[in-house]
Amino acid sequence: MTDPSANSIDYLVIGHVSNDLTPNGPILGGTVAYAGRTAHALGLRVRAITATDKDIDLSQLENIEIHHMPSTQSTTFENRYTSKGRIQILHGRASDISYEDIPRGWHSADIVHLGPIADEVDTTLIESFPGALMCITPQGWLRRWDEKGRVHLTGWDQISDLLPAADVVVVSMEDLAEDPQSAQDMAPCCKILAVTDAARGANVFWSGEERHIPAPEVEEVDPTGSGDIFAAAFFVRLYQTDDPWEAALFANYLAAASVTRRGLDSTPTMEEIRAAYHQVTP
Repeated sequence: MTDPSANSIDYLVIGHVSNDLTPNGPILGGTVAYAGRTAHALGLRVRAITATDKDIDLSQLENIEIHHMPSTQSTTFENRYTSKGRIQILHGRASDISYEDIPRGWHSADIVHLGPIADEVDTTLIESFPGALMCITPQGWLRRWDEKGRVHLTGWDQISDLLPAADVVVVSMEDLAEDPQSAQDMAPCCKILAVTDAARGANVFWSGEERHIPAPEVEEVDPTGSGDIFAAAFFVRLYQTDDPWEAALFANYLAAASVTRRGLDSTPTMEEIRAAYHQVTP
């Protein structure tokens, strides 16, 4: 089962793709890649605005219309997973993305997803798409790095003035330094806030209410990109239903399935999408 109206929805995602360094060599990553492929899998018309160097291979995004701005380098991350959490190193960063970089005619998207990963997206873009469902995954605005590239977090209060302008915000407990109180404090600033918490699912805050939406139990292979997959699925289902609780249930199902595979192969299959719709519809 798929939503027959999905292919009439335009989804625009803005941010850097990344060149992720792994023990098996570099792979394409970043919110634009994972969220863009998820939105396409859900049947939407997807566009992306990004910046990379000339050598990066974007063939895995062939079904996405990309406005590709050249840069002297690509954003390059190395993720090291430990028993105490993820250590992230930034080895390079592509150029910033601003209002002037939006192609003519691209302001009328139904869903706009601002997905910074290295503080590259101009925050004024939140107010640059009147009429769109304005969605943000602000992780890249919460990251700073030292001279060796070691990434550390800043408090969400750094973006507190931006949050009311967004229609929906998705952030992870990792982005909030695993502090549940930060989620509680952040929620009143947001119209809708979903806080993902790995295998535990997500907490959704809406209209003064908080609900925990559990995730299916799966055997985890690689969690990279699952938060972006959750976000895109959540945004799309929210647009279709205006129901954050159902959207979170739908997104949890696809995010859980994603961690059973590696890299961009983790984006949803048609079978998983049908199963997710079955979970949330009579």
